[in-house]
Formats: sequence, C-alpha cells, structure tokens
Amino acid sequence: MKLVADCHFHTISSGHAYSTINEYAEEASEKGLELIGMTDHGPAMLGGPHIYHFDNLKVIPDNLHGVEILKGIEANIIGYDGTIDVEDEKLEALNLDIVISSFHSPCLRPSSIKDNTAAVIKSMENRCVNIIGHPDDSRIGLDYTELAKAAADSGVMIEVNNSSLRATSYRLNARENYEILLNECYKYNVYIIINSDAHFHIDIGENYEAFELVKNLGYPKELIANTNIVKLRQRLEIRRR
Repeated sequence: MKLVADCHFHTISSGHAYSTINEYAEEASEKGLELIGMTDHGPAMLGGPHIYHFDNLKVIPDNLHGVEILKGIEANIIGYDGTIDVEDEKLEALNLDIVISSFHSPCLRPSSIKDNTAAVIKSMENRCVNIIGHPDDSRIGLDYTELAKAAADSGVMIEVNNSSLRATSYRLNARENYEILLNECYKYNVYIIINSDAHFHIDIGENYEAFELVKNLGYPKELIANTNIVKLRQRLEIRRR
C-alpha cells in the first residue's frame, strides 16, 4: 500500500510555516507523490493570511515539477454552532478543491466534549467542507462515536494527521485517540485520509507514523482515500455534486 497524495500542508503564508509552494512541489516530485493539496490556515488563525490570499490562488499553476497542485484552506472552527472563519457565500465563490475544518484552541476555546463535538459535526453541514482535520487532541475532547457517525452520514473524510503522532507534537494522546476513532470509523465505513500537516517542505509526504498506525490497526485500504488519485478525487468532490 502506498500513499500517492498529501492534502494538508502549510506555506509561508500561514505565518508559522517556512517553505514556499515551489519548494513543496519540488520535494513532492522527488518523493514520487502525484498530487499535493495546499491548505494554508484561514484568516482567524494568528498570523494567518488575509482572505485575499485565497482569492488569488488561481495564479498558482495546476502542476509544478510534474506534481498536480490542488488549492485549499484549513478553515478554523470559530463557534460551537460549527461556524468557520470564511463565510458560506465566500467559500462557495472561492471554489477550492480542499476545505479542511479544524478545531484550533487559539480560534475557539475548548469546552465540554458535547460542545466540542457539536462544533466539529455542525461544521460538516457546510457542503464545501470535505475533511475534518486532526481530531486527535485530548485537550479538545470529542465523542468519537458521534463524529464517526456524522462523517459516514455526510461523506466528509476524517484525517489521520502524521504531525500529531510525532514525538515533537504538542497534541495530547493522539495515538490512543486515533485507535479509538479509527475503530469507530471502521464500524461506519468512514473514509479516512492520511496527511502530513507539514510546515516545512522536507516533511511533505512524510506520513510514516500515521501510515504504520493505520496499517497495524488493519484499516481497509479501500477506505483510505489517498491511496488512489481517482478515489481521492471522488471523495473530495462527492458532497459538491
């Protein structure tokens, strides 16, 4: 089993990342990736780009160094009602390939498991959202059964975030939480996507920890979206048809 795409990484535009899109594409080409998805933080993140950044993504080529480039955003959940930091009409108009919805504590203070879970699940009601980012931090407690059910009902993919599983990660109990979450996702036939969440170009496609975890848990290949480009495209587009 091989991963052919990485759909979560940050360029210098995110404010706390350190590489350009060209550097990422060149690195991805050297590693044999077919596709990468550029997903800088939404404007609510401290140091994040203005909305104009996403308006102008059209100037970036669709292919660099032989690697297909998808344009996207890691939107920040800013309300327990599932509101994200780009208005619905604007997000529709941007027509981005990838919209990751993520709970970041600088953008929304974590509350009870019930409230946190409601925030994430309600963000899925936005039909532009096609991935839930890093739902793995014990400081942002979630009900994984309810999350898996909602993902199955909506068609949104659940991310297994490699950055969360590294020894340097600040997220708490990610491995243990993913074991629980992936068990629930398996029950409900939820599609997952394994991403690096790279903030420096040499980490693009570096998904060893997440890949090994998923493989060791026996998660079925057919439910891992980025093992095949056609399958990945279908999962990214399914809610927008």
